[in-house]
Amino acid sequence: MFTVDFLADGRVVEWTATDDGADPTIVTDYTPRFFVGPQDPETDIDLSRLRRVYERHPDVVGVEIVERRPGFRRDTERLLAVDACHVDRVTPLARQAPGLDAYPVGDLACYNVDLSREFRYCLERGIDPTPDAELTTLSLSVPVTEPTADTYERMTIAGDTITGSPATILDAVTATIEQRDPDVLVCSTAEIIPTLSRMAEQAGRDEFTLSRWPDVDYQQLAGQSTYTSYGRVGHSPARYNVPGRAIIDESATFLYDETNLDGVLDLVGRSHKPIQELAWASIGTVLTATQVREAHARSVLVPWNSWRHEFYKPMDTLHDADRGGFVFAPDVGIHDDVHELDFSSLYPNIICTRNVSPDVIRCDCHRDRADVPGLDYAICDERGYLADVLEPIIDDRDAIKAAIREERATDDPDQARLAALDGRSDALKWILVACFGYQGFANAKFDRIECHEAINAFAREILLTAKQRLEAGGWAVVHGIVDSIWVTPAPDIPASERTGLETLAAEITDAVGIRLEYEAAYDWVAFVPRRDDGAGALTKYFGRLADTEEYKIRGIEARQRSTPPFVEAVQRDCIDRLGDARAPETVLTRLQTAITRLRTGQVDPTRLTERVRVSKPVDAYTQRTQTVTALERARDQDLSVHPGQQIAYVVVDDDKASRDRVALAHEDTDTYDASYYETQLIRAVESVLSPLGWDRTDIQQWLADTADTTLAAYSE
Repeated sequence: MFTVDFLADGRVVEWTATDDGADPTIVTDYTPRFFVGPQDPETDIDLSRLRRVYERHPDVVGVEIVERRPGFRRDTERLLAVDACHVDRVTPLARQAPGLDAYPVGDLACYNVDLSREFRYCLERGIDPTPDAELTTLSLSVPVTEPTADTYERMTIAGDTITGSPATILDAVTATIEQRDPDVLVCSTAEIIPTLSRMAEQAGRDEFTLSRWPDVDYQQLAGQSTYTSYGRVGHSPARYNVPGRAIIDESATFLYDETNLDGVLDLVGRSHKPIQELAWASIGTVLTATQVREAHARSVLVPWNSWRHEFYKPMDTLHDADRGGFVFAPDVGIHDDVHELDFSSLYPNIICTRNVSPDVIRCDCHRDRADVPGLDYAICDERGYLADVLEPIIDDRDAIKAAIREERATDDPDQARLAALDGRSDALKWILVACFGYQGFANAKFDRIECHEAINAFAREILLTAKQRLEAGGWAVVHGIVDSIWVTPAPDIPASERTGLETLAAEITDAVGIRLEYEAAYDWVAFVPRRDDGAGALTKYFGRLADTEEYKIRGIEARQRSTPPFVEAVQRDCIDRLGDARAPETVLTRLQTAITRLRTGQVDPTRLTERVRVSKPVDAYTQRTQTVTALERARDQDLSVHPGQQIAYVVVDDDKASRDRVALAHEDTDTYDASYYETQLIRAVESVLSPLGWDRTDIQQWLADTADTTLAAYSE
């Protein structure tokens, strides 16, 4: 089974992919279940009274008293299991629990409530939704100007662009659907689904449908919404379901965008979230689903409103615990012969090797033991559930990376296999990246802040151990952060007395129990200063990899999504020139050439496009920024851009405050504000020259002096 549909009458349709389509299986006996019990195990709750009340509810088809564990740190308790008539009735029934029998608010707790529909079905029925047959896909996309249009006059179907009347578009979609019978619809926006349906209705095409189920064309699962996460505004578009097919909305999928279908399917097998739900899920949601599966296997329920108090700790411990990972500020400047070493999946491996897990951290059975360095937290000897969740992911990613290296080493690498392996590796990487931060996430279902603190404490000790051993082996540390460390030969240690990095890495690996890998050698690396105080920026650097023409760039404009392509290209070229000459003049000459091209109109305006994330509705802005004028221009063209989405534009005249200040990326414009983009170029080149001590004022003065000299020579 790769997808499941819930019909209004309570029936469920499972769809199994085959070599020539998909087979439906109708299920009539599915009743989703949630649980109700006391919030505090010491509270006396009469479950028999609550049972009698629920039994009379019209949306309840079954009630029984069962024994389950309400949490990892609680023993088996008697709880009330409530079976709903439909998956959509679970949450409303759970909301009624506190008032059904007049219990005080806070006395009752509900479990297994807010599970997504398809994931709940797979969890409760023990189904792995990984398809056995290869899935067929069909891509549908519309131009950026038409996502909210009532009808489409242009659509790209499986790579072929169709232009014409609604009837022409509908005929092309119908023909392709009949020919391919896709299992997965990959849409540039999910709004394609209802729009095609409206077009068919207006054209009198009653027979048109994207669905494999004759009675339902499509279902709307959720409306669009705007949310804020850690101060960043995001937008969640409306979600739709087409019976018998999974939908991947390219405008609202992180994991599919960062990996591919193979990566998504790998996570389907680990989380048991079917492909459609997994495609729109966040990394944390997938990690939670994997944890829920482990909890389910241990008869532990999922709390609805998770609340885990922070264990008491004295003030000095609180001060020590409230720290991040290891940071060794970089030495600003250009460093030759630099080597980078990284700990392999440091934080996930700390969790597994040190048994850091919410169910065993600061256990009562070893409360006098000090297992966590600097914090003196105890960790139980019993295996924690989190290690069981993460260890297979770590091992599998190591095996996938080894397979990638082996395939690339062949004379004729299989590119399709490499793409599949890369997708799976990237998918697992994101889960491992998120697992640490999720321990401190307030809305996480099981995790604890003490785990977050313990992981950081172990990481600081591990990096300090590595730093000390590297320095003792004759190497100088020029930068270190979290799980990476950069070294260069210590100037006062003869090469004959210096221990090789491979040897030191092996020794450190044995000492800390986590593999330290030799990541890369650089001919040179430039560490960029912070603009406000000149100290080394922790995440801004660039350097040329040894014996190659490739560069590693982090933090500066060339790595920022908002940077126009032209500015990015100039900055990369300047980095190349800096590496060859180690002097500012060649870089500044390149800058001067780029500015001349700007001023003389030789730059294609499309290469000056900026992409900015919108943080609020256009009317909520108080300043007339470029973003505001771009949003107003989009509104004039009936284009909907919601908070959390991006808007792309070219700055045409930055001195204006009207809509003419910018042109949207899809508009045909042959002009731009050369002065504005000149400032952008200077800022980008400042990042390149700042390791040499140059700032924006120095660059502008050099440009002015060069211009004066050129004009004087011309006048003579």
